Amino acid sequence: MHKEEQTITEVGVDNLLSEVSKMYDEGYRLVQIGCGKYDDIFEINYSFDKDCKFVNLRLKITEGVVVPSITGVYLCAFIYENEIHDLFGVSIKDIAIDFKGNLIRTSVKNPFNTPTVTKVKAAKPAKSENAAAAGAKADVKSDAKPDTKPDAEKKKEEA
Repeated sequence: MHKEEQTITEVGVDNLLSEVSKMYDEGYRLVQIGCGKYDDIFEINYSFDKDCKFVNLRLKITEGVVVPSITGVYLCAFIYENEIHDLFGVSIKDIAIDFKGNLIRTSVKNPFNTPTVTKVKAAKPAKSENAAAAGAKADVKSDAKPDTKPDAEKKKEEA
Protein backbone atom coordinates (compact mmCIF):
# COMPACT_ATOMS: atom_id res chain seq x y z
CA MET A 1 0.00 0.00 0.00
CA HIS A 2 1.30 3.44 -0.94
CA LYS A 3 1.44 5.86 1.98
CA GLU A 4 1.07 9.50 0.97
CA GLU A 5 3.47 11.98 2.54
CA GLN A 6 1.82 14.61 4.74
CA THR A 7 3.57 17.94 5.01
CA ILE A 8 3.41 19.94 8.25
CA THR A 9 4.64 23.53 8.09
CA GLU A 10 5.07 25.51 11.30
CA VAL A 11 3.61 29.01 11.06
CA GLY A 12 3.37 31.95 13.43
CA VAL A 13 0.56 34.38 14.12
CA ASP A 14 2.37 36.95 11.95
CA ASN A 15 2.47 34.79 8.80
CA LEU A 16 -0.65 32.60 9.23
CA LEU A 17 -2.81 34.64 6.85
CA SER A 18 -0.15 34.84 4.14
CA GLU A 19 0.43 31.06 4.28
CA VAL A 20 -3.32 30.33 4.20
CA SER A 21 -3.66 32.71 1.23
CA LYS A 22 -0.92 30.77 -0.59
CA MET A 23 -2.88 27.55 -0.05
CA TYR A 24 -6.00 29.17 -1.52
CA ASP A 25 -4.10 30.64 -4.48
CA GLU A 26 -2.61 27.20 -5.25
CA GLY A 27 -6.10 25.64 -5.34
CA TYR A 28 -6.12 23.84 -1.99
CA ARG A 29 -9.40 23.34 -0.15
CA LEU A 30 -9.69 23.67 3.62
CA VAL A 31 -10.35 20.22 5.07
CA GLN A 32 -10.38 20.89 8.80
CA ILE A 33 -9.01 22.99 11.63
CA GLY A 34 -8.18 21.11 14.81
CA CYS A 35 -6.97 22.33 18.17
CA GLY A 36 -5.31 20.57 21.07
CA LYS A 37 -3.74 21.76 24.30
CA TYR A 38 -0.47 20.29 25.49
CA ASP A 39 0.80 21.65 28.79
CA ASP A 40 0.45 25.43 28.30
CA ILE A 41 0.63 25.36 24.49
CA PHE A 42 -2.34 25.40 22.12
CA GLU A 43 -1.61 23.63 18.84
CA ILE A 44 -3.92 24.61 15.99
CA ASN A 45 -3.62 22.54 12.81
CA TYR A 46 -5.04 23.83 9.55
CA SER A 47 -5.38 20.96 7.04
CA PHE A 48 -5.69 21.40 3.28
CA ASP A 49 -6.12 19.04 0.33
CA LYS A 50 -5.51 19.27 -3.40
CA ASP A 51 -5.62 16.24 -5.69
CA CYS A 52 -5.30 13.90 -2.69
CA LYS A 53 -2.22 15.74 -1.39
CA PHE A 54 -2.70 16.58 2.29
CA VAL A 55 -0.86 19.64 3.67
CA ASN A 56 -0.96 21.04 7.21
CA LEU A 57 -0.09 24.39 8.70
CA ARG A 58 0.65 24.19 12.44
CA LEU A 59 0.32 27.19 14.73
CA LYS A 60 1.51 26.93 18.34
CA ILE A 61 0.46 29.66 20.77
CA THR A 62 0.18 30.28 24.47
CA GLU A 63 -2.92 31.45 26.31
CA GLY A 64 -3.77 35.09 25.66
CA VAL A 65 -2.30 35.26 22.14
CA VAL A 66 -4.86 36.53 19.63
CA VAL A 67 -5.10 34.54 16.38
CA PRO A 68 -6.26 36.21 13.15
CA SER A 69 -9.30 34.62 11.54
CA ILE A 70 -8.84 32.96 8.17
CA THR A 71 -12.51 33.50 7.23
CA GLY A 72 -11.43 36.29 4.88
CA VAL A 73 -9.82 33.55 2.78
CA TYR A 74 -11.95 30.48 3.60
CA LEU A 75 -15.38 31.58 4.87
CA CYS A 76 -16.19 28.01 5.94
CA ALA A 77 -13.55 28.34 8.68
CA PHE A 78 -16.03 30.31 10.82
CA ILE A 79 -17.45 27.10 12.31
CA TYR A 80 -14.02 25.76 13.30
CA GLU A 81 -12.88 29.11 14.68
CA ASN A 82 -16.03 29.61 16.79
CA GLU A 83 -15.70 26.04 18.07
CA ILE A 84 -12.04 26.56 19.05
CA HIS A 85 -12.99 29.78 20.83
CA ASP A 86 -15.89 28.16 22.71
CA LEU A 87 -14.13 24.93 23.70
CA PHE A 88 -10.54 26.10 24.27
CA GLY A 89 -10.95 29.83 24.97
CA VAL A 90 -8.54 30.81 22.19
CA SER A 91 -9.09 34.43 21.09
CA ILE A 92 -9.65 34.68 17.34
CA LYS A 93 -10.16 38.15 15.91
CA ASP A 94 -12.25 39.21 12.91
CA ILE A 95 -14.26 35.99 12.43
CA ALA A 96 -16.68 36.73 9.56
CA ILE A 97 -19.60 35.07 11.39
CA ASP A 98 -18.76 35.41 15.09
CA PHE A 99 -21.04 33.69 17.61
CA LYS A 100 -19.15 35.47 20.43
CA GLY A 101 -18.84 32.36 22.58
CA ASN A 102 -22.38 31.07 21.97
CA LEU A 103 -21.94 28.51 19.18
CA ILE A 104 -21.62 25.58 21.57
CA ARG A 105 -23.42 25.46 24.91
CA THR A 106 -21.42 23.74 27.61
CA SER A 107 -21.94 23.44 31.36
CA VAL A 108 -18.36 24.62 31.87
CA LYS A 109 -16.83 27.56 30.02
CA ASN A 110 -13.96 26.48 27.75
CA PRO A 111 -14.04 22.82 28.86
CA PHE A 112 -10.97 21.83 26.81
CA ASN A 113 -8.80 24.53 28.37
CA THR A 114 -8.16 22.47 31.47
CA PRO A 115 -5.34 20.08 32.28
CA THR A 116 -6.18 16.63 30.95
CA VAL A 117 -3.65 14.72 33.02
CA THR A 118 -3.06 15.22 36.72
CA LYS A 119 -0.09 13.68 38.46
CA VAL A 120 -1.11 11.79 41.59
CA LYS A 121 1.11 10.06 44.13
CA ALA A 122 0.66 6.31 44.12
CA ALA A 123 -1.22 4.87 47.09
CA LYS A 124 0.79 2.75 49.49
CA PRO A 125 -0.23 -0.93 49.38
CA ALA A 126 -2.09 -2.28 52.43
CA LYS A 127 0.08 -4.48 54.66
CA SER A 128 -2.63 -6.02 56.80
CA GLU A 129 -2.93 -9.77 57.29
CA ASN A 130 -6.36 -9.73 55.68
CA ALA A 131 -4.92 -8.22 52.51
CA ALA A 132 -2.18 -10.86 52.39
CA ALA A 133 -4.72 -13.64 52.89
CA ALA A 134 -6.95 -12.23 50.17
CA GLY A 135 -3.96 -12.10 47.84
CA ALA A 136 -3.11 -15.74 48.54
CA LYS A 137 -6.65 -16.83 47.72
CA ALA A 138 -6.52 -14.89 44.47
CA ASP A 139 -3.48 -16.91 43.35
CA VAL A 140 -5.51 -20.13 43.15
CA LYS A 141 -5.54 -21.39 39.56
CA SER A 142 -8.56 -22.88 37.86
CA ASP A 143 -8.97 -24.94 34.71
CA ALA A 144 -12.39 -23.40 34.08
CA LYS A 145 -12.75 -21.68 30.74
CA PRO A 146 -14.49 -18.30 30.43
CA ASP A 147 -18.18 -18.43 29.59
CA THR A 148 -18.69 -17.19 26.04
CA LYS A 149 -22.23 -18.43 25.32
CA PRO A 150 -25.03 -15.84 25.11
CA ASP A 151 -27.76 -16.12 27.78
CA ALA A 152 -30.34 -17.28 25.20
CA GLU A 153 -28.22 -20.36 24.35
CA LYS A 154 -27.77 -21.21 28.05
CA LYS A 155 -31.54 -21.15 28.63
CA LYS A 156 -32.11 -23.49 25.65
CA GLU A 157 -29.54 -25.96 27.01
CA GLU A 158 -31.12 -25.89 30.48
CA ALA A 159 -34.62 -26.66 29.10
